[in-house]
Amino acid sequence: MASSSLPFTSLHLQFVSPNTKSPTTRLSSRRIRASVSEKPPVPAPAVAVPAKGETKLPLKKIPGNYGVPIVGPFKDRLDYFYNQGRDEFFKSKIQKYNSTVFRTNMPPGPFISQDPKVVALLDGKSFPVLFDVTKVEKKDLFTGTYMPSTDLTGGYRILSYLDPSEPTHARLKQLLFFLLKSRRDHVIPEFQASYSELFETLEKEVAEKGKSSFQTANDQAGFNFLCRAFFGSNPPDTKLGTDGPSLISKWVLFQLGPVLKLGLPKYVEELLIHTFPLPPALVKKDYQRLYDFFYESSGSIQDEAEKLGISREEACHNMLFATCFNSFGGMKIFFPNMLKWIGRAGVKLHNRLATEIRSAIRSNGGKLTMAAMEQMPLMKSVVYEALRIEPPVPLQYGRAKKDIVIESHDAVFQVKQGEMLFGFQPFATKDPKIFERAEEFVGERFMGEEGEKLLKHVIWSNGPETQQPTLGNKQCAGKDFVVLMSRLLVVELFRRYDSFDIEVGKSALGAAVTVTSLKRASF
Repeated sequence: MASSSLPFTSLHLQFVSPNTKSPTTRLSSRRIRASVSEKPPVPAPAVAVPAKGETKLPLKKIPGNYGVPIVGPFKDRLDYFYNQGRDEFFKSKIQKYNSTVFRTNMPPGPFISQDPKVVALLDGKSFPVLFDVTKVEKKDLFTGTYMPSTDLTGGYRILSYLDPSEPTHARLKQLLFFLLKSRRDHVIPEFQASYSELFETLEKEVAEKGKSSFQTANDQAGFNFLCRAFFGSNPPDTKLGTDGPSLISKWVLFQLGPVLKLGLPKYVEELLIHTFPLPPALVKKDYQRLYDFFYESSGSIQDEAEKLGISREEACHNMLFATCFNSFGGMKIFFPNMLKWIGRAGVKLHNRLATEIRSAIRSNGGKLTMAAMEQMPLMKSVVYEALRIEPPVPLQYGRAKKDIVIESHDAVFQVKQGEMLFGFQPFATKDPKIFERAEEFVGERFMGEEGEKLLKHVIWSNGPETQQPTLGNKQCAGKDFVVLMSRLLVVELFRRYDSFDIEVGKSALGAAVTVTSLKRASF
């Protein structure tokens, strides 16, 4: 996920999450049983312009405005975080302007972001322009309209902040490809080992206390898995111990705090994290502990980096970021969300998954392999549906390299060179003009020939699921790795259990899932 924007906003951090209980995070929960979900402005005169095929859409002026400097961005920030909330903030503007493309300000605004003005793209047709690096620049836009201090990343601009036009981008992305390829044989066995520990922890705590936090167990299991699979190093056996997840959470907060809602009193939160950046010096020692661990564990990757013309230090900072921010962050956000949707889907889906998964494994000699997983169409569809309905990378940004034309379903809009484009992915992936029952979790949605055609609209990775990351684009280098990890979680879950019960709450990072029962496999 290293090339995707802001992996942690539900925070893909896709990657920030405290490993320990945070006094700043408030949770509200409700029990989920697995057995049971102003008038628009007058548009400018329409000019007919050809679109795809023979369709002609009107050329319109982009509606909306940015308000008075400082005051307008501040008001939009309060509406986004508190007065309306994120989703309602966007919905209200769509209704106000009768358009899924409009002008607005995006947080954080004053005084962290110098220019919060964006053109919002909130439908599945306009959103993909953000993937076209011939039209948009991605330089320093990973976290949006502001960029965290490079003091948080060893003084380096990490791969996620580089545009493909920059020479270092290709070298660093090539290094990630090398890491993923060279360690691919370790992924399945290390995942099984790490998540066997997770399930044993959940079972023990449910038996003793009647419930167990999935987040806490997932944080440690996920970090251990990534370090074992990528670097052959087990954190608990090193000086880092079990502190990795908590150190990462604090470090990510210093980067993503300006776009997070932690649950503090409004004006305390505004002053603490939304108005001025947190001083990097406060996490310098924590980051150094992480860096020392990765430097000692990634020698072979550093050797390869030198061959590519990258210093060992820059390579290490990038490996740390890719593992802790991108990959760990993604697992921390997406795994609980996926568990939430599968839990809500109910026992019928659980039974179908358990039957399919166990049958495929038996037919492959009782061993889980890549070939066995290819024989699990429902399982694969469920993972894609979870990525569609609640993508771990909700926000995307790009700056227009030149004057361009953008199409929504209803109109064509002209964007000037230098303007910032912003896309809110959950609206694009739940576009009712693309997906039937778009707001529902439909486990079998991507099965069969017709279902597979829809995969081009699954775009969590900063590109369509039907395309692959290259040195010249910003699609997530670990796209296929993330899908594999997610499939492995579903497979391991239903190898062991027929069904499960959960409670779902809310936190700054997305869903807070508590497991309340696990029904062991009966067939």
